[in-house]
Amino acid sequence: MSPQTNNHPIGKSAPRKEGRKKVTGAALYVDDLSFPEMLHGTTVRSQVARGRIRSISFEGEIPWNEFTIVTAKDIHDAHGENYVALILNDQPYLADEVVNHPEEPILLLAHPDKYLLEEGRRNVRIEIEELPPIFTLSESMDKKEIIWGADNVFKSFLVDKGNVDDVWSTADFVVEGEYHTGAQEQLYIENNGAIAIANPAEGVTVWGSMQCPYYVHKALVKLFGLPEEKIRVIQTETGGGFGGKEEYPSLLAGHAALLSWKSGKPVKMIYDRAEDMVATTKRHPSRTRHKTAVSKDGKLLGMDIEFIIDGGAYCTLSPVVLSRGTIHAAGPYYCPNVRIRSRAVATNVPPHGAFRGFGAPQSIFALERQLDKVAGTLGLTPDEFRRRNFVKEGETTATSQLIREKVDMEQLLDRAFELSGYHEKQQRFARENQGQVAGAGGSRNSGIKKGIGFASFMHGAGFTGSGEVYLASVVGAEATAEGRVRILAASTEIGQGTNTVFSQIAAEALGVDESLIEVAQPDTNNVPNSGPTVASRTCMVVGKLVESAVLGLKQTLIGSGHLSEAYGSAEFQAACRKYIETLGPLKAFSKYQAPPNVYWDDEKYQGDAYGTYAWAVYVAEVSVDLLTYEAHVDDFVAVQEVGRVINPVLAAGQIEGGVAQAIGFTLFENVVWKDGRMANGQMTNYIMPTAADIPPIRVYFEENPYAYGPGGAKGIGELPMDGAAPAILSAIENATGVSFNHVPLMPEAMMDELEGLQRQGREM
Repeated sequence: MSPQTNNHPIGKSAPRKEGRKKVTGAALYVDDLSFPEMLHGTTVRSQVARGRIRSISFEGEIPWNEFTIVTAKDIHDAHGENYVALILNDQPYLADEVVNHPEEPILLLAHPDKYLLEEGRRNVRIEIEELPPIFTLSESMDKKEIIWGADNVFKSFLVDKGNVDDVWSTADFVVEGEYHTGAQEQLYIENNGAIAIANPAEGVTVWGSMQCPYYVHKALVKLFGLPEEKIRVIQTETGGGFGGKEEYPSLLAGHAALLSWKSGKPVKMIYDRAEDMVATTKRHPSRTRHKTAVSKDGKLLGMDIEFIIDGGAYCTLSPVVLSRGTIHAAGPYYCPNVRIRSRAVATNVPPHGAFRGFGAPQSIFALERQLDKVAGTLGLTPDEFRRRNFVKEGETTATSQLIREKVDMEQLLDRAFELSGYHEKQQRFARENQGQVAGAGGSRNSGIKKGIGFASFMHGAGFTGSGEVYLASVVGAEATAEGRVRILAASTEIGQGTNTVFSQIAAEALGVDESLIEVAQPDTNNVPNSGPTVASRTCMVVGKLVESAVLGLKQTLIGSGHLSEAYGSAEFQAACRKYIETLGPLKAFSKYQAPPNVYWDDEKYQGDAYGTYAWAVYVAEVSVDLLTYEAHVDDFVAVQEVGRVINPVLAAGQIEGGVAQAIGFTLFENVVWKDGRMANGQMTNYIMPTAADIPPIRVYFEENPYAYGPGGAKGIGELPMDGAAPAILSAIENATGVSFNHVPLMPEAMMDELEGLQRQGREM
């Protein structure tokens, strides 16, 4: 029997590989683990935004001789490097002479009794001479104080296509706008945590909740000055990440390992929710300014875009976030002249870092709000203006990337409008909204206005530009003595379905049952570096390597005469067992190779920014209460072209979860800053949407298989984060007649704007 006709798991909703362990409680998270003589660790942090450390004292009725205490001096004494190895290596594990943000780690404590440990933490006194801080993007750009480098700028990019400066004089209309987005907390279910066993004889082993084991591995090599083989990093079951466990676990793992190294005992460090919220990374706040030139017939002539993000006190991943936000800032539209200038700048708040979408939600929000404004200036409907400017096959993006695949944004728009009843509802809501006034009573004049809006956008899959080539990811596959196939990859299962999708891809390629596929636990001693679990790359990029690796196993079996061209699962198992019995281990590895015709110029920031894109149109229907000034999303339609769908249930779950998270970003999740510190770092006052706040999210896929993805798949994990905010604000504008250009849009802000307009005598 041919394997091609025997089994086709791709396209089917296979159950989660790890599902049974999770629902029965058999899955072990980092806080479930314990080791003999294990200590608990904690962090003593700065309470000021910027200053010089003058003294540290240990007070109270505390048996300090029982504590393990680690400062920056311990790192220097051990000849390690006191920085988290990432991009610019500017963030210390422990502040030495100066602090640059509230909650910056200064000192570590460990003790067997975690309650006494907390008492000890409260009795450490740190005297800091305060220095003038800066907290806002504008203060940083104005160089009110120089707090990082020569100009407070971590990174800048320039995308330049055509000649923008020449279009202003010939344009029929020039439209300008400014847009802002706030910070957002990842709110994964499981807080950050790590356990370390470290000593000079055996090296360092860390277990932790993380997305990227090899990031942690790289960081620990530098921290301890040890050879790579003396560092081992093991991912435990991880309860969500959303980017918040991309780079931050390197810091926490280093802290646990430093305490273990000094104490000679295992050390566990688990953040509670309050510490996790105030101390860890968040989505970068942003400010975007647009200047758009258009002709009277509604064609884009020029786009001049300034995109600025707040990186916080240290660089972390800001250059990468800035890069993706920059490239997505001009959207899925053709424009002959584009200039995008972007910067990531420093402020004295805790460093911002990776978060689902990676800069694209910020820049796409600004673009879509700007295009609604341009359409209004032209007297065109928002959808008609988009139709006249959608990029098509054979045209180029802002980075001059030639679109080689079939792209039909108009068809996506038509389907989204049909499914949502967009035009009918737009007309009906306009009639019904007449007479709705703030505070009015009665069934007709209820003070509720309805609106409907949309956003059209795309999201690049994989690392930007030459990033995937630089990563040089590797995936392995090995046959076991039982005749099964084990996938060897560092890509982590964090709730999104990695293990299940890898199993489906491998089973499809081999033509065997999925039950024969295992996915190894990510452990840097046992799996190769397949790159980080980020950037919508796991399924498309790493999944393709999985496909190639298992096909390598198959060819080895056929070439050695152990397997015929036509076989079933039983024959495949028997062939694996026989090969291992007679010839020994059976393994195959696959290394990333860029698709053909992909070229990227890092200096000019031009070329093929991504191998492919997912394309989407989202439609939101909202109700705006003119008494409470709350907006509620009543219905949401998400239509996207994502290549081929590997697992429909998991794929729909990714879209639903991303949209729900984006609704929080848009209407609920307001990070309140006070002197550089998150003032509402609790679940009681940092408001996230509940099930009652989330509408039916109707998910629809268009399939256009991508030749260089496994089974034709593209990446989809970040896509749904991009479109909800502009779609919802477009709907609110449709309901109220008022354009809001910032998120989160809280009731207080809506009240100020709408009541201000009422005082001016403008009817809503």
